[in-house]
Amino acid sequence: MNITANLNYLSKFRSIIKYTQIAIPAFSLTLAAIMPSVSAETVMQKVARTGILTAGTSKDALPFAYTDNQGNLTGYSVDMLIVIKQQLEKQLGKKIQLKLVGLTPAQRIPKIVNREVDIVCDASSFTWERDKQVDFSVSYGVTGTQLLVKSGSNIGSAETLVGKRIGVLAQTTNELAIKRAQPQAKLVYLKNRAEGYAALEQGKIDAFASDSILLEGWLQKAKNPDSFAIAPDRPYSREGIACMVPENNSKFLDTVNYSLVKFMQGFVNGEKQYVSIFDRWFGPQGAVFLNRDLRDLTVETMQLVIEFREEIPKRDL
Repeated sequence: MNITANLNYLSKFRSIIKYTQIAIPAFSLTLAAIMPSVSAETVMQKVARTGILTAGTSKDALPFAYTDNQGNLTGYSVDMLIVIKQQLEKQLGKKIQLKLVGLTPAQRIPKIVNREVDIVCDASSFTWERDKQVDFSVSYGVTGTQLLVKSGSNIGSAETLVGKRIGVLAQTTNELAIKRAQPQAKLVYLKNRAEGYAALEQGKIDAFASDSILLEGWLQKAKNPDSFAIAPDRPYSREGIACMVPENNSKFLDTVNYSLVKFMQGFVNGEKQYVSIFDRWFGPQGAVFLNRDLRDLTVETMQLVIEFREEIPKRDL
């Protein structure tokens, strides 16, 4: 190839490179314009676009969220999701479908972070570590970590946990509470709550750690409740129960908080529709009857949350 041919070749090559440098960014901008990134959507935008609110919840956390005899997810927290859905319908001016997804405790935060669910409401408790990854709503209930033990057991205080086999679910506040209360306890990790209750009955563990109300719910439904007890009298920890949402979704979180405060204010003020929701799960004929202490604590928590918010007009309740 002579010098002239070489020069012509180099000139064409430079032209191709120059065109590519201009064309690729231009094509990228055009593609971005016609195909906006779904991941950049806020939850409110996604719900408005699709008409679907995808919510994660527990499958075995009676009475907060569990699978009933017909295979449907139901519970107090599911009713809170319905209240939130109804508020979204008012704000967006359209019908919204609530799509429920059953999750294990370990799946909750990853599913939110990856935007596979828009919200999680079950028996989730606030922790500072969790708050680094997701945002929390106001608390609409309160719980704590206690132990289910066999009747006659001396297990209860932190000192009695040394060397004992304590069943826990991974990545729960119950696991953290036992670790803090007694580092020398032997934690036994279980797949779900049903496995935890069975392990205790079979003597594979000495105690099963879970939320106070969940243990009370299991005990009230047990065939042989006198064979078990809940200990200690004072929980190892106290946490507020709240919903979790993806970070940087303030408008959606505003709607969630407004919905929950509206429910709590209505319940505290004796509004029939909200009292009936609460009593369906915690009343004398409810799924789990709260003893006086737990009921008073729950109501006090609601009143505190309400006091730090503007009162919702009666016409909006």
